Amino acid sequence: MRIAAAQILSTGDPEKNLVTVTEAVREAAAAGARVVVLPEASSQAFGTGRLDERAEELDGPFAEGVRAVAEETGTVVVVGMFRPADQAFRDGRTVNRVFNTALITGPGVDDHYDKIHTYDAFDYEESATVKPGERVVTFDVDGVRLGVAICFDLRFPELFRELACRGAHAVVVPTSWADGPGKLEQWLLVTRARAMDTGCYIVGADQALPEEETDGPTGVGHSVVVGPDAGIVEEAGDRPGIIYADIDTEAVAQQRRTLPVLPR
Repeated sequence: MRIAAAQILSTGDPEKNLVTVTEAVREAAAAGARVVVLPEASSQAFGTGRLDERAEELDGPFAEGVRAVAEETGTVVVVGMFRPADQAFRDGRTVNRVFNTALITGPGVDDHYDKIHTYDAFDYEESATVKPGERVVTFDVDGVRLGVAICFDLRFPELFRELACRGAHAVVVPTSWADGPGKLEQWLLVTRARAMDTGCYIVGADQALPEEETDGPTGVGHSVVVGPDAGIVEEAGDRPGIIYADIDTEAVAQQRRTLPVLPR
C-alpha cells in the first residue's frame, strides 16, 4: 500500500488551508497514494490566533471539505484540525479548550484521534487550552493496519507499543514540530526510536519550515517515513512537498520475528 506524507505550510485561515490540503491530496492520489497524511494544525497554524475561535466540529466546513476530496480521490486522509472540547478555569478566567484532532476519513473509514499527550513542557502548558484525548485509535486500509499519534506523542513510546500490540503495521503522525536548536535532530531521532520500539513503519508529516519567523511553533519540515528496521525510507526537505513510500506488511512481520521487542 502506497502512503504519502504531504508537507504543507498552513496559515490562520481554515478556508485557505482547505484549498492547500485539497491540492495536496489530489497530487498524492495522482501519484498512487491510498493514504495521505498531512500535518498537525493543518486547519489553523499555531500562533495565528485563538484556536477556540476557529475550531470546528467534525461535521464543520473544514472536515466536510476533506471528506469530499477523500471521496473524490478514493484515498484515506489523515489531517490535523482543532475542534471544540470544554471549558476550564485558568488564572482567574474561563478558557474554551479545544481538542487537537487528527481527522481520519475516506471510503470505508470515518474516525478521529485526539492527541493524548499535550505539550506541557519547557514552561509551556498546552493543556491549558487543549484538552487531552483518551482513546487509542487504529484503522485498516487494504489489509494494512495503521495507528495514529500526534507530534508530542512521539516522546511516549508506550503509546506506540500499544498501537503495535493492537496490530498496527505503521503509525501515522501528523506533526507541527517547532524549530530551534537541536530540534531537527530530535525529530529524526524520536521517529526512528519509535520504529525500533515497535517494528512499525513511522510516517511523520510535519509542517514545512516557514521562510520568515513566526509567533508560534510551525515546523522544521523533513517529513519522514521510517522503516520497521528504523532506517529512513524517505525524507523531505524543509519546504512544502510530498514524499511517498510503500508499506510492506511482510517487512514488519520479518522485523518482529528477527527482533521480538513486543510482548508475546
